[in-house]
Amino acid sequence: MNEVGIGSRVINFSVDTILIALIAYGLYKWNNFYVYYWQHKFYPFYLFFYPMVFIYYTLFEAFAGRSPGKWLSITRVRNLKGERPAFYQVLLRSLLRLTFIDMFFIIIFDRPLHDQLSKTRVVEA
Repeated sequence: MNEVGIGSRVINFSVDTILIALIAYGLYKWNNFYVYYWQHKFYPFYLFFYPMVFIYYTLFEAFAGRSPGKWLSITRVRNLKGERPAFYQVLLRSLLRLTFIDMFFIIIFDRPLHDQLSKTRVVEA
């Protein structure tokens, strides 16, 4: 079980963030259609983006063990024993990704906060 470095994590983050942003933007524009034509309540983009981050990572990591970014970089999420993470670990990872300070813990722990607190690792597939 070889833990991946920062380069693979940057690829994962970039690919996944682009996909999440595209999905959230589509939902945002769909909502704007209803706002314009049916006078529904307007919601700003971030109210689509942040829930989409949580849903995206929770679904992909719970059911497939990896997100599209991890498929591209040939990595996967594992617990400390090298097994698939439990669902509560995936939920915690997804929730902690929403915090602004998550990435700054790479300096302290050599991994982001969502890996450290959920006791998971991103390893080579």
